[in-house]
Amino acid sequence: MDIIIHSSFLPHSDPDASVAFYREILGFEVRNDVGYQGMRWITVGPPDQPNTSIVLHPPAANPGITDDERRTILELVAKGTYFGVNLATADLDNTFAKLEASGAEVVQEPIDQPYGVRDCAFRDPAGNLIRIQELR
Repeated sequence: MDIIIHSSFLPHSDPDASVAFYREILGFEVRNDVGYQGMRWITVGPPDQPNTSIVLHPPAANPGITDDERRTILELVAKGTYFGVNLATADLDNTFAKLEASGAEVVQEPIDQPYGVRDCAFRDPAGNLIRIQELR
């Protein structure tokens, strides 16, 4: 089989803030921005990886869920416990410094993890956990 990771999904609570974070802070390009019934699905990704994307979607846009379920999902997203993504960079310290200087919410400074990776963590504007691992 020849399978690749094409896209992952992360919820957003403010599409404009999410676009600013992923484009201006992480340096991703916006590849698609689709609106439907007052909601937006925004596809972003690294410019040098055209076949790998993150789709930022309205949380709880699934038909058939109850208002209580929708509220629970929104609460989990805001707490940062619903979704996340792991990214990687060759220069973790420099990347961390730039993200911290941008005002992004720091969750964890760079650290050597006991399971063999060195990483740090931030939250995006919706609260999603963004872990960034150092490539070795």
